[in-house]
Amino acid sequence: MNLRLALSLAMASLWYRRRVLALVTLTLTLSITLLLGVQYLRTEVKQSFTSTISGTDLIVGARSGQLNLLLYTVFHIGDATNNIRWSTYEKLQEDERIGWLVPISLGDSYRGHRVVGTSEQFPEHFRYGRDQKPALAEGEWFADVFDVVLGAEVARKHAHQTGDRVVLSHGGGKTSFSNHKDTPFTVTGILAPTGTPVDQAVYVSLEGLEAIHIGWESGVAIPGRTVTPEQARQRDLTPDAITAAFVGIDRKVLTFQVQRQINESQLEPLSAILPGVALSELWRIMGQFEKALLGITGFVVVTSLVGLVAVLLTLQAQRRQEVAILRATGASPALIAALHVIECILLAIAACGLAILAGAAGIAALSPWLLDTWGAQVGLRPLNATEWSILASVPLAALLVGLIPALQAWRGSRKQGLGHVAPE
Repeated sequence: MNLRLALSLAMASLWYRRRVLALVTLTLTLSITLLLGVQYLRTEVKQSFTSTISGTDLIVGARSGQLNLLLYTVFHIGDATNNIRWSTYEKLQEDERIGWLVPISLGDSYRGHRVVGTSEQFPEHFRYGRDQKPALAEGEWFADVFDVVLGAEVARKHAHQTGDRVVLSHGGGKTSFSNHKDTPFTVTGILAPTGTPVDQAVYVSLEGLEAIHIGWESGVAIPGRTVTPEQARQRDLTPDAITAAFVGIDRKVLTFQVQRQINESQLEPLSAILPGVALSELWRIMGQFEKALLGITGFVVVTSLVGLVAVLLTLQAQRRQEVAILRATGASPALIAALHVIECILLAIAACGLAILAGAAGIAALSPWLLDTWGAQVGLRPLNATEWSILASVPLAALLVGLIPALQAWRGSRKQGLGHVAPE
């Protein structure tokens, strides 16, 4: 059998029936895009989440589940069950096994972005990705009580520059009617993009958070009890409590010992978690859902291929004269059968190519929303081995399902010749 001839005839046949097959190809393209997109996104999101925090041995917060503690401290999702007393934080600082502590205080927002109260320890010890420091694109870290440093996405989204004045809101929601308008902050720095939730946060000092809440009770400013920025600077702004703390252990072999003692602390109910273990639990919970989603999208691809076969079987009745002419010119039944298989494979390859283009466009359009909503950095990259294997499985599956119309064509063509042309 001449493969080049078979390929040429198959392409001519597909082009002749392009209007009928275009819709089938579109359906197959969309299903492959969905399957490939699910695999691509799960890989990228997992990588983005995993690189959000590194170099931190423990996260300490009020007693709660480790996933909840991880989500609200690192990913700014959800809220803390309680706070940690400042005296407890000071006791942790006295522990000789602990190399550094980064305090974190949450509860306020700026136009839907989390406000993170912290200290100079944050830029010094917090790491993301491969042990990378959060760097400033411009300006400097806060030096005054009412200085603020913006994440890259916050500055970009709201077109802020250093020197701008911003007013924080009480509470962590996207909409707030309780604003700290009497104590505005000045933007002194803007962080370089990190591809993590750091880009979506607003950073102030712990003293700054204390200052804006002077005269506030139960989320409401009490008239006559609030203060001006100048008055606030004269106060003792040591916080009474913080939300959580990132912990670095000098000797890593002592990490589990420190974790156990913090969890059993008599000072107050505390939870100390290992970020890596908590992330593993998160992916374990998500694993079954991911597999189910991949299975569903795979089934959609199979359904599209079955639809392709149904169309090719339907078209066979219209190809009897074409087959009779091929048989009369010397085409063997094997060549006639091969045409159907080759057509299936060519359509699958075309759908895969279109799926790659559609997927790239979809990722480019979707990535800003993922970054803005979930803090997950998803960008375009070359397909990995798993994704290429998924794509390669589609033409292979097309070959298998193409055997159905090929077998029927082979049986019919054995009896068909020029004298057996079906009447129109």
